[in-house]
Amino acid sequence: MQIGSKMPLSFVHPVHRATHRIGLYLDKLGEPGLTQGEDHILAMLADSGPAKVAELHRGLAHKRSTLTSILDRLAKRNLITRKVGKTGRRTFIVTLTAKGRKLAQRISSICWSLSGKSREVITAVEIKGFKKVVAALEQQAHYRAQR
Repeated sequence: MQIGSKMPLSFVHPVHRATHRIGLYLDKLGEPGLTQGEDHILAMLADSGPAKVAELHRGLAHKRSTLTSILDRLAKRNLITRKVGKTGRRTFIVTLTAKGRKLAQRISSICWSLSGKSREVITAVEIKGFKKVVAALEQQAHYRAQR
């Protein structure tokens, strides 16, 4: 089968490919040994500040067990802390350590730079269309995973 616009994976394949390329880029410029999920959690925390585990889950859509494993690894590397929230024992607040904040700011900066460079070659209309396609893919994948 020739690769082109009629390929069954015409939306999914480019998203996978771009995600993989971003992961390779972050691996090269970020902290060696961090996974893409760990990079994304750190970047989110750099941009948002301390967050509830539920907020991180909503932001990345990882399975809860996967998110817990990511947080365990980040805590083991002394990049984050988890503390019980003030609203109840079941709520945990994730905060960057000083070491984690430095790394997270670097990763976030890399992501912002990549986004900025990408925006130089695409229009606002194209960005809007891209966001619509990605949202549709996410919605369909979520719906079908629930069946």
